[in-house]
Amino acid sequence: MITFLHGRLVEALPTHVVVDVNGVGYEALIPLSSHAKLPQPGQPVKLLTQLIVREDAQTLYGFMTSDERDLFRLLVNNVSGIGPKIALNILSGISVTAFRGAVANGDVKVLSQVSGVGKKTAERIVVELKDKIGMAGAWEAASARRGLSPDEQRLNDAVLALLALGFKQIEAQDSIRQAQAALGPQATVEDLVRACLKKGT
Repeated sequence: MITFLHGRLVEALPTHVVVDVNGVGYEALIPLSSHAKLPQPGQPVKLLTQLIVREDAQTLYGFMTSDERDLFRLLVNNVSGIGPKIALNILSGISVTAFRGAVANGDVKVLSQVSGVGKKTAERIVVELKDKIGMAGAWEAASARRGLSPDEQRLNDAVLALLALGFKQIEAQDSIRQAQAALGPQATVEDLVRACLKKGT
């Protein structure tokens, strides 16, 4: 399995890149979201990858962030009828945060506006991914819309971590607030989450 490419960016188009890794050129298909984050051709680049093997082809897909690759894998592996091409369209048409928020809130209209995703496919995405994205997705999307200071973002990240671990939203917010009060403003996300988990055991 090729998990990433680290080399020199040779070619960068909106749909694909070529990366020179020690004299070997690798072509990878990418979403627009990753294209916007690429360095200039000739510069070093690290591209996270996913290899998809079919009977008639082996295709490498590239991503600039782990969130993009995680969402690609989630779509391809968990939603019937969605292959790599539609998964790339989704990543090109909507941010990862907005996608999670739309799934968590059951917003079929937002999802069906993405190229290649009709109403039925959008409904299937919501049904098949809602449990996997859940409350954390809605909380993350709402936080992104608010625009947070660095301190607020740290607390928000800690709340998201607790939501991902199965805490209810109000419980997660209260626990993080109490941990912040006990540990002080210098506490890291890890410190806050660890304190909440200790309290819960």
